[in-house]
Amino acid sequence: MSQATETPANQFVDRRSYGAGQDAPVRERRQFSNSHDGLSADARALAVAIDEYKLQHRRRFITFEEMLSVIESLGYTKA
Repeated sequence: MSQATETPANQFVDRRSYGAGQDAPVRERRQFSNSHDGLSADARALAVAIDEYKLQHRRRFITFEEMLSVIESLGYTKA
């Protein structure tokens, strides 16, 4: 292997190249795009409520306490 094609270990290599003249993709990456399709009605209601909570509170992830609060806000109680 020729030395001209080797990359030093400490050199950064940008593997996101999109080709000559192409821009980066415009599509926004979302954690939950539309993953509620195969859910039951109750599970979909919970997923939507959690997503709304995350958006309202600007949270990417929620704690178990926050999840319990969302579940209780939907009217669920411990039997």
